[in-house]
Amino acid sequence: MLARDVMTTPVTTVTADTRVKKAAGLLASGGFTALPVVDAEGRLLGIVSEADLVRGRFPRDPRALITSQRDVAQPPTAAATVGEVMTSDVIRAAPGTDVVDLVTTMLAQHVRSVPVVDGQGGGRLLGIVTRRDLVRALARDDDAIAAAVRHRLETYGGCDRWTVEVHEGQVRIGDELDDPTDRHVAVVLAQSVPGVVAAEATGNVDQRR
Repeated sequence: MLARDVMTTPVTTVTADTRVKKAAGLLASGGFTALPVVDAEGRLLGIVSEADLVRGRFPRDPRALITSQRDVAQPPTAAATVGEVMTSDVIRAAPGTDVVDLVTTMLAQHVRSVPVVDGQGGGRLLGIVTRRDLVRALARDDDAIAAAVRHRLETYGGCDRWTVEVHEGQVRIGDELDDPTDRHVAVVLAQSVPGVVAAEATGNVDQRR
């Protein structure tokens, strides 16, 4: 699977001039954890996360200080726009990035989402891959996965040649002609389907029972 196979598109975005309060509303209403920040041409400028928005936004409650002798300090003036709080050094991916590499990066860098940009288009935002997108792919129904695999295989040898079985994302392909080279291609095609955890191809599954 590649980033373009699992990414969310179109993407809810903001600009550097978007007010922080509006961005917070988009995060809250959409259930997002971060929003890409783009310019007028759709090029990625940065990303604004929940952490970016809440940092330094809350004053101390005077009631919590009643039993102490500390004065209630006034909080510093909070930033008004996304451009003042966003992260500019963004981890990004190309649409052809392998999901395995994407997951490795997300876990190593402790990020919950990675914008997908067009490297040939000056960093134009194409989509975003979130942990939720990856979990959604893992949770995909086996019947839907089987249908998608069969559709891919129809373009390679016709619809009557292949037998497809799926159990918890594990794909088993039967090849009526039992051709090793074609079976390899069939596995490659199956592994590109979102939700597939592993794939194998053998002689016709029904014939071996």
